[in-house]
Amino acid sequence: MGIYKGKKSLVIYFSRADENYAVGYIQKGNTEYIAEYVQEFTNSDLFKVEPLIPYSPEYNKCIEEAKKRIHNAPIKNKINDISNYEVIYIMTPIYWGTYAPEVETAIKDLDFKGKIIRIVTTHEGSFLGSVVQDIKRLCKGATIINDSIAIRGKDCTKARNKIEQWI
Repeated sequence: MGIYKGKKSLVIYFSRADENYAVGYIQKGNTEYIAEYVQEFTNSDLFKVEPLIPYSPEYNKCIEEAKKRIHNAPIKNKINDISNYEVIYIMTPIYWGTYAPEVETAIKDLDFKGKIIRIVTTHEGSFLGSVVQDIKRLCKGATIINDSIAIRGKDCTKARNKIEQWI
């Protein structure tokens, strides 16, 4: 899929450190590793989606907080214009079978007409969940490339070669 390598691209990702399911406490979120690999191979710009109110570092408390934020997850900073980009990489951990609530906040009002979207999820058994369909619903006018990948959270630090092959 090297055809996307030379195109002006943006990585929009959500990632959470602290206690994570199946990996314990981590200093950097699993999805952030993947975003950095994509940036390395594509020279993409990075946009890290960050919650306005940080989640609890404890996994179970974080899950309860995230449930309350579905469809209303304020974020620190928003992207207002993606017109300079051809390819948008959207990356998220799986939360209840779809993207993290903050991802929806970050992308729901953007103009995706004519954009190419590639999707990566990190998970511990949910694979892509319904992320591809949910992003199609939000990103009207975009071409969603049918090569989305799902990487187990516990494998993210070792996924550099997999991402290089995918790019």
